Amino acid sequence: MKTIGVLTGGGDVPGLNPCMKALVLNAIEYGMTVYGIRRGWGGLLNFNLDDPDSNDCYIKKLTIEDVRTIDRTGGTFLHTSRTNPQKVKPSAVPEFLKNSTLGKKIDDQGTMDYTDHVKHVLDHLGIDILCPIGGDDTLSYAVRLHREKFPIVAIPKTMDNDIYGTDYCIGFSTAITRSVDFITNMRTAVGSHERIGVVELFGRNSGETSLMSSFLSYVDRAIITEVPFEVQRLVDFLVEDKKNKPSNYAMMTISEGAIMHGSDVIETGEEDAYGHRKLGGIGSILAEEIKKRSGQDTMYQQVAYLMRSGAPDSLDRMVAMSYGTMAAQLVNRNETGKMVALHGGKYTTVPIELILSGQKRVDVPAFYDIDNYRPKIKDFMGIPMFLS
Repeated sequence: MKTIGVLTGGGDVPGLNPCMKALVLNAIEYGMTVYGIRRGWGGLLNFNLDDPDSNDCYIKKLTIEDVRTIDRTGGTFLHTSRTNPQKVKPSAVPEFLKNSTLGKKIDDQGTMDYTDHVKHVLDHLGIDILCPIGGDDTLSYAVRLHREKFPIVAIPKTMDNDIYGTDYCIGFSTAITRSVDFITNMRTAVGSHERIGVVELFGRNSGETSLMSSFLSYVDRAIITEVPFEVQRLVDFLVEDKKNKPSNYAMMTISEGAIMHGSDVIETGEEDAYGHRKLGGIGSILAEEIKKRSGQDTMYQQVAYLMRSGAPDSLDRMVAMSYGTMAAQLVNRNETGKMVALHGGKYTTVPIELILSGQKRVDVPAFYDIDNYRPKIKDFMGIPMFLS
């Protein structure tokens, strides 16, 4: 009788709860035991082997009753974090681990690798197979455990849809649906005031959310992460777009990771455990530049966390439930070291190592007009549904 551990790491997205419900219900039907690990990898890092009574906030045995209604809401009922057990800053080391032999110092700043501790916790809990649900950061640590010979079945989620090895990640469809709705609604205000609307969307390394949202909502221009842009050229386009509309307004989208020619990506704050600083603000800077260079009033909106809030749409629900069911089936067949995936519209699996083998980005020559800053699908025949 196998025991599964399931956790969610990184940013929350709609679809995580339906995925976990499907995984738990199928696993229980197979006669397995499932433990929910709270707060992502942080639940394992902070588990104190010498103080069992203090660990209820990190580990919970999941029953049918525990997951009965979780699929009705967004987010993750297990909570999440951006903890990286192989890269823990001194300020983030749990007190009980500060003098532990289960940690290894990895740099002169005192950063620690507590993978040995994580493995001891998994052994203590009797977890046979771990099912992490996450993006490329969360799953990169799953690859580390796989290399340490711990059985893993991974599930991809990220609204950016940029995990290498799969066409689709949980959360993407809902993020696009939300963005299109916000853009469509924002036309009311932008058009009423005869302005140029700038909508900033999440997208650190991939501009697919900006590409898809702009394509589906027919905005005038779209800036994506993969293509640095000339501010004056974009301003000229938008002024002309506004002039040519009967309602005298224009709309554009921009990825948070977009870069102006001659500038750098806009980042603030300290690096997190995966080496990322907080993105955001390029849209605000651009809106000011548009006003300064054209004399036209602008309206800036950063959609941000609203893209990933609320319950999943039907497609995300379907994929999430399918991924959770697949994960339970793989565990039942002892097929580990894999990530569930979608390729060409069909469910499949890939080796988990594939996650670190490349970077998933917008296919610019196929889907984007660099000269005019807008989506342009060269040929629809044979392309993936989500242009990725």
